[in-house]
Amino acid sequence: MEMILYAIERPFMRKTFEAIDRHVDVESAYVPVRADARGCSDRIEEVEVDDPGAVDQNIRAIDPDVVVYNHRFGIERFTFYEEYPLVHIRHGASIGRGEIAVTTTVLEHVTAALAPGERWATAYREAAPPDVRVDVVGIPEADVLVDSPPPRERRVLYAPTNYMVGRGAYANTARSVVECFADTEYELLFRPHSTDRREGPGLAVTRACRDRIAKLSNVVFDTTTTPAESMRRSDVLISDYSGSIAEWLHTGRPLIQLTDIDAPDREVPRIGTTTAAIDIELVDDLYHNGEPEAIERRRAAWLADLGIPMDGRAGERAASVVMRCAA
Repeated sequence: MEMILYAIERPFMRKTFEAIDRHVDVESAYVPVRADARGCSDRIEEVEVDDPGAVDQNIRAIDPDVVVYNHRFGIERFTFYEEYPLVHIRHGASIGRGEIAVTTTVLEHVTAALAPGERWATAYREAAPPDVRVDVVGIPEADVLVDSPPPRERRVLYAPTNYMVGRGAYANTARSVVECFADTEYELLFRPHSTDRREGPGLAVTRACRDRIAKLSNVVFDTTTTPAESMRRSDVLISDYSGSIAEWLHTGRPLIQLTDIDAPDREVPRIGTTTAAIDIELVDDLYHNGEPEAIERRRAAWLADLGIPMDGRAGERAASVVMRCAA
């Protein structure tokens, strides 16, 4: 019987693998690539290893038929892909952070690259060797958002990209977002990126906001396992150019993008309603009236350009490719 091995670097990355694995009908397991990925999934069996950093040795000891990996940096440190088919899939699909260019640097080492949409696939095909298979599959972790009804419970999700690496709007906007919603009729789900919960300059912001949130009855520090859980429960998303936006687009609900970022070489892709600073009147208007027609047209143009299939079958398509590579 074939055996599929998922290599998980960070706990939050499990969301992609779990969404694929539910469609896999052969043996599967995951191996942690960093110590903090140990025990991160209760849906996929973990292979316990003494040293997660010994990636080559661990994979060879497990001896799978295919390895599924979403890491981007430092792949040249490894050699396991010389012996085992490697399927690459991004966790999510950041639109404004140069993730396509970063991913193309690993394509010479993979057997198959699973692209979120045609925008990514075009760049993959241009950069990859001719024997690398490139498939557009969609975003597996967003499948649960397709056709999900809006809750209409005045609930807003704040989920910007990480500050230390992504240099998004978090450090500049987090405190003001909390204060904007304080003691209003809306419920705010405050969801910093996992990086900003554990390290870097974003950690101090997170701690300060968490202290303030503890004094507010209508603001919740969001600890749900995956962003999709919170998205299903929210009526409006406030973000910047986080990969959460690509998932949120599956809902068709209003999007607010904060443009006060700290990355001078990047711009926020204007997909939803854009603003430098949040105010409750804007949120109220979008909640009651939806997005203006001009914003709806802009969103539609972006969706056509991105080419992300949003039919709820991304995980199924990804699993199909992975199993073919294992056979």
